[in-house]
Amino acid sequence: MTSDAARPEVRRGVLGRLAAACYRRRRRVLLCWVILLIGATAVAQVVGTHFKDKFSSGNTPSQQALNILQSRFPSEAGDSAQVVFQGSQTLTTAQNRTAIESVARQLRSARDVASVQSPFVPGGSYQISRDGRIGYITVNFTTTSDRLPASAVNHVIDVAQDAAHPGLKVALGGSPIQTVDGAHPGPAEGIGVTAAILIMLIAFGSVVAMGLPILVAVIGLAIGIAFEELLTHLLVIPTFSPELAAMMGLGVGIDYSLLIVTRYRQFLSEGLEPEDAVVASLSTSGRAVLIAGTTVVISLLGLFLVGQPYMIGLSAGAIVSVLLVLIGSLTLLPAMLGFAGRSIERFSIRRPGKRSVAASDRGFWYRWSRMIQRHPWRAAVGSVATLLLLAVPLFSMRLAFSDAGNDPATLTTRQAYDLLARGFGPGFNGPLVIAVALDRPSQSSVVDRLAERIGGTPGVARVVPPRFDRGADAALIVAYPTTSPQAAATQRLVLHLRTDVIPPIVGHTGVIAQVGGETAAGIDGSDFLSSRLPLVLGVVIALSFVLLCSMFRSLAIPIKAAIMNLLSIGAAYGVMVAVFQWGWLGGLLAIGRTSPIDPWIPLVMFTILFGLSMDYEVFLLSRIAERWRESGDNSTSVADGLARTARVITAAAAIMFFVFGSFVVKDPLHILKVFGLGLAVAILIDSTIVRMVLVPSVMELIGRWNWWIPKWLDRPLPQIGIEHGARGDAGRGSPALMGLDQAPR
Repeated sequence: MTSDAARPEVRRGVLGRLAAACYRRRRRVLLCWVILLIGATAVAQVVGTHFKDKFSSGNTPSQQALNILQSRFPSEAGDSAQVVFQGSQTLTTAQNRTAIESVARQLRSARDVASVQSPFVPGGSYQISRDGRIGYITVNFTTTSDRLPASAVNHVIDVAQDAAHPGLKVALGGSPIQTVDGAHPGPAEGIGVTAAILIMLIAFGSVVAMGLPILVAVIGLAIGIAFEELLTHLLVIPTFSPELAAMMGLGVGIDYSLLIVTRYRQFLSEGLEPEDAVVASLSTSGRAVLIAGTTVVISLLGLFLVGQPYMIGLSAGAIVSVLLVLIGSLTLLPAMLGFAGRSIERFSIRRPGKRSVAASDRGFWYRWSRMIQRHPWRAAVGSVATLLLLAVPLFSMRLAFSDAGNDPATLTTRQAYDLLARGFGPGFNGPLVIAVALDRPSQSSVVDRLAERIGGTPGVARVVPPRFDRGADAALIVAYPTTSPQAAATQRLVLHLRTDVIPPIVGHTGVIAQVGGETAAGIDGSDFLSSRLPLVLGVVIALSFVLLCSMFRSLAIPIKAAIMNLLSIGAAYGVMVAVFQWGWLGGLLAIGRTSPIDPWIPLVMFTILFGLSMDYEVFLLSRIAERWRESGDNSTSVADGLARTARVITAAAAIMFFVFGSFVVKDPLHILKVFGLGLAVAILIDSTIVRMVLVPSVMELIGRWNWWIPKWLDRPLPQIGIEHGARGDAGRGSPALMGLDQAPR
């Protein structure tokens, strides 16, 4: 241990004072977090949850069709489910027919059921396949799936499944069934935590040092999930939101704590007392963590610009989780370090004298940084070429909501989908509902012509005869496509009906006809989200640009960061398209059917990945900037900054990669498989090709221009300090004091 005279002076800013307070009052801090964990969990359990899969898209044609149904056909305005039967013999045998009619009779009087269409009523013969072995009952509910009580849907499921007997199989499909009987998340979070434990044991070599980041992340995430469950009573939050929050919370929570613990161990090795080491760690790495977490939150706030309730709810749930693990890293972790003290190195798996992860040496990463420094052009060109190659599939991305054909084969919704497709064609899983409003009853002939014309349209398998309301001033036409709901041909059919088929018939008649139904609503939602993507991208990039400008007082760094983040995200999109849309490696990853990319995924992925990419950018550049302030030499600063941070960045990225990747392997939800793969690949690309190769090579090529900012931009920007060293001389050389307030020469 060094003497007091030789001990480095510790600078204390706001975060340093917060760290000191948490360290000294660690028992109170821990008690407050435990009380918050127990209280939030208990309240969430008592109040319950109200997750809703309500994916609306403004005043679209499908919404206008729904408005007509709600006003003229209330019994048809709700969502519908299908009870699908498959017999070993024909369904018209006495036993099978009795069972099916019994189900229809019981469901007609069931709660929240508006109407039931049986295959054994006049006009229902089309609900039995040609071979007579597959048929279905359509159950129309009084409202949409997000408003239906689970008990009402479960009653329908129970009644239907009770009818099954040897020789008669029963399966149920439709969005109400998916809401209550959908796929539940597998043990993905547990796999991610297990991977994090192993990675940090290898990185830290100490059980105590490994355990603290995981403990803090899990506590913060648990409280965040409880808060999210409470938010379901205020916001429209989709059912898969907790899994998304778990991805985010575990990933960033462990990463943030990992960075702080790494710096804490370094300061202990330099001779600081435990309290001073905690203060110095929060004043340095804690500042980077705060900026990184703020960037993630800003990125997620970009989803509010979409203007859709479910996107706002999805964003709010993720933000709550990120904020809780961020606050835990800045308060609970310093308290836990106070309990650990110098015992942070206890239960080491390394031999005595083995170098710690924080030790400064001339090992692999030092040699790597000097190699990049010697060959910057080769590194930059090679990494950009690799990213562009990976991004090629992006240009064939097709955005559309995936259908129940992507559900796990064990689910009744998937079984019903397959039976309908086998017996009637895939389009029977997504009927198109044409709602027609008439000026006067005498216009019924227009409806008949419209039904006939739609029935003769290529791509339409069948049209149910029009149904009129009691006043004969509205009509309902149901058309079944020949292709599945997620197929590109179905999307083209809806557009063709809206632009080429319907207008010539209803034009100048005063009749209004709109194509609706769940399939058409999904197409409209996809178009709407695609139109909002440029706005979200622009605002998130602009806000991140201002934040990085303010932090590093540089023009080149935020421009470079934005471009590189877009390159890495584009590469991740490309891999996602190649796997899920093209089917590459589909068997290895058990993705099932190929499918389009759900339109909300690129939006949410961009906001998350842009924020996470900025995390690594801030971690790396903070150490480069700290070294730059000490030396004023750009080449040395870049190489030393990379050498000092590469190990912790790669360890943090490996943890995130396994957390996100575990959802691809173990989670049954298709959308979470897509999401998990995209995030895992993006983190892998960003932490290797971008941070370890492209960033240092470009910074080496730019030279002193990295640290230049024009006066007209510098003046209005807020002052957000970057990392300062633990010693009193850290930060002594601001860009202005080094003569960099003017353009480099």
